[in-house]
Amino acid sequence: MSTLLQHVNLTEFVDVARQLGLDPYRQLRQAGIRPTALVDPEMRVPAKSVMQLLEDSAQLAGLEDLGLRVAEARELTTLGPLWTVMREGATLRNALGALARYLHLLNEALDLRLEEVGDTAVVRLEFLVSVDGSMRQSTEFIICLWFRLFKLLSGSAWKPRSVCFTHAAPSSLATHRRVFGVPVRFHQDFDGILLSAADLDVAGAASDTALGRHAREFLDTKLAQSDSTMPDKVRKLVFALLPTGECGAEQVARQLGIDRKTMHRHLAAHGQNYLSVVDAVRVDLVTRYLKNNERALSDVAILMGFSSLSAFSRWFSTRFGCSVSAWRRQRTAPAPAPAPANTH
Repeated sequence: MSTLLQHVNLTEFVDVARQLGLDPYRQLRQAGIRPTALVDPEMRVPAKSVMQLLEDSAQLAGLEDLGLRVAEARELTTLGPLWTVMREGATLRNALGALARYLHLLNEALDLRLEEVGDTAVVRLEFLVSVDGSMRQSTEFIICLWFRLFKLLSGSAWKPRSVCFTHAAPSSLATHRRVFGVPVRFHQDFDGILLSAADLDVAGAASDTALGRHAREFLDTKLAQSDSTMPDKVRKLVFALLPTGECGAEQVARQLGIDRKTMHRHLAAHGQNYLSVVDAVRVDLVTRYLKNNERALSDVAILMGFSSLSAFSRWFSTRFGCSVSAWRRQRTAPAPAPAPANTH
C-alpha cells in the first residue's frame, strides 16, 4: 500500500516554480500528480510523488533550497482545525502534542517525536517513506514549516538553539540564514529543531477555547474514521520505537491498546507478520543513515534497534549480500570516465 498525503496544498509550489522559470504542470505530470490536486483539498496524493516532485524540480532548477522557498511561501492557516487545536493548547508543549497526534490526518508519511534531555528538547522529524536519491528538499520543507508554526505560536522573539539536518550543507547558506535566523547545522544525527526545554512550557497567546474544543472533537472523529491498516499502524510505531531499544512486539501491541496475539492476527490478514514489518522499516532506514559517511556504524546499529554492531553487520550482509563497508565504497566510488570516442 502506498503511503498517502491526504491534504496536499501545492499552490505555493506552482508560484515558486514559475518564478524559477519551471513549468509547474509539467513537473506535476512527471511526478504522477494530477493538476486537479491543486483545487481539490480532499484528493489523496502519494507521499513519494510529492517528495519526488520537490527533489526533481530542485535538480532541474539547479537550486539547493527549493524546499525552503516553497515552505516560506506556504500560508500556515491552511492547517484549518489542526491550527485551531494547536493554538488552543496555550503552550508549545501542548501544541506539539496536538501536532503529533493529528499529523497523520494531514500527512501519513511523517512522524514527529519530542525528546527531552536535561535542559534541552529536540523536535525530531522522521519520514516513514523515502525516495531514491536525496531527500533534502522534502526534509527542509517540513522543518521550515514546523519552525514557522512554532514561532507563530511562541511569539516573534522565540529562537531555538539550532536547526539540524542530516544532509550536507549547501554551497550557499544565504536562504537558510534568512529563513531561520538561528544556527543551522548539517551532517547531524537527526533532522529537527533543538531548543531549550523551558521554551516548551511558556504560555502563548490566548485563544478561543470553545472553538478549540470543537476543532479537537472534529479531528478526533476523523482520527477514529482513519482507514489506516494494522501494518500501517505497526510500521509507524516501529519507526518511532526502534532507536529506543524497546521495540518488541509486546511493546508495540501495548501502544496500540491490544494484545500481541490480536496484533499478529491482524497483520496475518494482510499477509504480514511483526518481523516482516520491522525488517522492511530497517531496509528503508539503513540507506538513509549510511549516506552520511561520518556517522559511526555503532550509532547506526543503535538507531536501527540492534543490540550490537555485530548483529547489525550480520543482518546487513544477509539482506544486501555484502558488508556495510563494501556498500559504502560502491556508493561513494567515482563514476567511470567515458571511453574515448572512436575516430576511425
